[in-house]
Amino acid sequence: MPDTDSQIEAAAAALVEARYAIALTGAGLSVESGIPPFRGPGGLWTKHGEPPMNGWQLFLADPRRAWQQRLDPRGPMRELFEKLAAARPNPGHAALVALEEMGLLRCTVTQNIDDLHRVAGQRELAEIHGNATLVRCIDCVSRWPRDEIALDELPPLCARCGGLLKADTVSFGEPIPPDVLERCQREAGRADCILVAGTSATVYPAAALPIEVLERGGTLIEVNPYESELSDVARVVVRGPAGEALPRIVAAVRRLAPAS
Repeated sequence: MPDTDSQIEAAAAALVEARYAIALTGAGLSVESGIPPFRGPGGLWTKHGEPPMNGWQLFLADPRRAWQQRLDPRGPMRELFEKLAAARPNPGHAALVALEEMGLLRCTVTQNIDDLHRVAGQRELAEIHGNATLVRCIDCVSRWPRDEIALDELPPLCARCGGLLKADTVSFGEPIPPDVLERCQREAGRADCILVAGTSATVYPAAALPIEVLERGGTLIEVNPYESELSDVARVVVRGPAGEALPRIVAAVRRLAPAS
């Protein structure tokens, strides 16, 4: 494995040379902002138990009960909401914003639900697993901030079409909302370079995006402190946390293309 400094420079060069670069981010980036993972030591599901694998079907069967469970102040969602409310973007988020502002990063697809990319200032964003601060209509896919939805009657209904509202976060068994899935597929179809940061990219359909870029001859840049299934096929592998490595890549980009 080449040394980290040379890989940082190689990652910067690949981004500068790319015609259309996108990014894919995951839980590793959120962990650096103090949000615990779902699985593993200290994970929310490790402590509270995994949610049901048929969560989508349970919501459809009894949406009122599903909302009551989500709003229960003693329930397992309480800790997640507290962590999300306290979290702030880290230098990795800021670095992705910088690459976007330079015109080098066209879109970021994130598996994270914490809203930190938006808070950091990212504009071109596809939240493939939803956003914990939003509520979505399951019929017309309109979205609103959670705090703007009256919850005195459950389940709440869409003001636009009368459909059921649910949390924007994607439940187990629930299809990815079509507007987001189409955006992700469209961006991957355009990309000749993908920067994968803070994720091992094993959860589908997000995991298919790097493979699609690779199969069309594109460049894969992996930023991850750990080896993953992508490591052997990535053109550039930067070993380290995204919050440390991504700012270094931005600095290297500025040295290569100071006018960007």
